[in-house]
Amino acid sequence: MGKLDGKLALVTGGTSGIGLATAKLFVAEGAHVYVTGRRQERVDEAVKEIGKSGTGVQGDVAKMADLDRLFKQIERENGKLDIVFANAGAAEYGPFGQVDEAQFDRLFDSNVKGTLFSVQKALPLMPDGGAIVLTGSVVGSKGFPANTVYAATKAAVRSFARTWTTDLKERKIRVNVVSPSPTDTDGLREAIKSNEAAQQRIRSLVQTVPLGRLGRVDEIAKAVLFLASDDSSFVTGAELFADGGMGQV
Repeated sequence: MGKLDGKLALVTGGTSGIGLATAKLFVAEGAHVYVTGRRQERVDEAVKEIGKSGTGVQGDVAKMADLDRLFKQIERENGKLDIVFANAGAAEYGPFGQVDEAQFDRLFDSNVKGTLFSVQKALPLMPDGGAIVLTGSVVGSKGFPANTVYAATKAAVRSFARTWTTDLKERKIRVNVVSPSPTDTDGLREAIKSNEAAQQRIRSLVQTVPLGRLGRVDEIAKAVLFLASDDSSFVTGAELFADGGMGQV
């Protein structure tokens, strides 16, 4: 038996990286998984990788109409949603003093607004005892340079887990955060492949990781599975750092 047999799960931002790895692991553990992404072609590719227990829905978590369409489809097709992994988000960097309004709006729309409304709109479909996992980041707890806006969004996500744990305690819905350090994803590789400054930034960050390397998407996915499954039945309001020790020492 799988750890998620018979469960219905949603992974936002599930077309690549940590989201896709988690969706595939959820399916391997017995769940049917809905994944979202902003580009239809990536959604289609992800569903091919996930297999017959995956359903893709194109949409942007920062757009309320897209979220409404998503949850209407889930309700129509399955009527419930046991697990929400609110993973969709974006990362941008820039030194304080050079932050502009557009960057602020992009990051808060995707990482904060998108997370809040993804979860809030899912609640009517969730049975008592469900599980919510949010994607945070080690940067939400550390003072890394050039992270003013991004780090603030992840600190907000951490706060959501605390307040929602109390808001949802009567329904026994658990809310936790998984907070990775920099992780080796296709997106990261693409972002730094022709950018020497970005490559140097990653090398510098890796030097602060006690385990001496980037995380792997499968490692983060396993942490999410723990928080989504009954293995963590007495864990709520917590932040699980899957960071190689980066934020701990």
